[in-house]
Amino acid sequence: MDTICAISTAQGVGAIAVVRASGPSAFEAAGHLFRPEAGISTLPAQQAKFAHLYDGEQLVDQVVVLKYAAPRSYTGEDMVEISCHGSLYIQKKILELLIEHGCRMAMPGEFTQRAFMNGKLDLPQAEAVGDLINSQSETSHHLAINQLRGGISKKMHQLRESLVHVASLLELELDFSEEDVTFANREDLDRLLAEIATEADTLAQSFKIGNLLKTGIPVAIVGRPNVGKSTLLNALLQHDRAIVSQVPGTTRDTIEDTLTIGGTLFRFIDTAGLRNTNDEVEQYGIERSYEAARRAAVILYLCDNSQQSRSEILDDFHNLQAQVDTLDKHIIFIFNKIDLVNEAQGGMMDKIEERYPAIAISAKARQFVNDVEDALLDFVESHRVQDMALLTNERHYGLLKSISKSIADARQGLAEGIPTDLLVEDIRAALTDIGTLTGTISTDDILNNIFGHFCIGK
Repeated sequence: MDTICAISTAQGVGAIAVVRASGPSAFEAAGHLFRPEAGISTLPAQQAKFAHLYDGEQLVDQVVVLKYAAPRSYTGEDMVEISCHGSLYIQKKILELLIEHGCRMAMPGEFTQRAFMNGKLDLPQAEAVGDLINSQSETSHHLAINQLRGGISKKMHQLRESLVHVASLLELELDFSEEDVTFANREDLDRLLAEIATEADTLAQSFKIGNLLKTGIPVAIVGRPNVGKSTLLNALLQHDRAIVSQVPGTTRDTIEDTLTIGGTLFRFIDTAGLRNTNDEVEQYGIERSYEAARRAAVILYLCDNSQQSRSEILDDFHNLQAQVDTLDKHIIFIFNKIDLVNEAQGGMMDKIEERYPAIAISAKARQFVNDVEDALLDFVESHRVQDMALLTNERHYGLLKSISKSIADARQGLAEGIPTDLLVEDIRAALTDIGTLTGTISTDDILNNIFGHFCIGK
């Protein structure tokens, strides 16, 4: 295998940069960059050393060199890290010198791919490295760390052990097929497969919330014109992101921004007000509002607490439901403009269906906006399963669905009394999918697709 090199820190100028080399010639290539008296060739592994790096007689930089001897390195190979000053010229020069002495530029994700190939990580853990680098919130970081520590891998190992047990019972029957011997009680087999199916289905179903927590929960702010949708968005973000006007229909397109609340990333979408209109441009904006509501996991349904009656609110909401399937949405009713309602007038909060959370606020005065944030966090907590690995990767989700189907086919076959060799094929198909997920079975196309999305140097 050849020796690769790359800059592993972010592109651009910084205080320091790290240049990596990994492979059988990593120590030799790096050694050419230093004078013999620097002692780099005899530097013990896992020990850092300050040294002067040269291009021939020309001093390039003062650096810190760290050597990792195989297999005790990230890649499982001999590896060198050179920490230099963050000058773009210095970074480029060190790379040129390493290439001159036998290295080649690494492909995207090639360091992590080598870690996988050398057994330092399984495939879900390797994929978690990319998720960890791209994590944007405490929650997405936690999910990536859990997967990096083997959360998904442990689940898949348990599924595999259970399926291997079932397969071994069926394979034993095939070995004695001429004697017409049945080693496995069919009811017991179905019970085992039902337990395995439950585990696989539960893990697959966790993808919905896991993917939302990883990428950010989409929240659509919906309601009539002038109920305060843009004002609420500005209040949540604590800066004026959307234009606020007393003129109905000011917002004619969706406006999006992100906010991290309690460690979880939310993607807020301010939408055009919903009403009947002959204005073609406004109508287009309203259609985009419905589309935003369809994509959202949470809908903040705003009402004007000072103007709208109970029947108007419910009629408007039912009109929304005619356009958007709200069964899988978390709806929060928000009664805005409480600053305009006196005690005699009261409000509409106590007159809306109890199954939906309701909050009274003044977005303009920024009163009780924190209650909206708390309600959003309650939604997250209600879907969080403690100590459970959440699926966040679409590749894993597709394979889990395939595993579930194979198990369902096996159970159906048991019920219909199909031959044992056909039952074994369904179990083998599920085991193959588990191997593909964990990387014990892999192809170059799969690996290139996974690691091709990594940054160069990782």
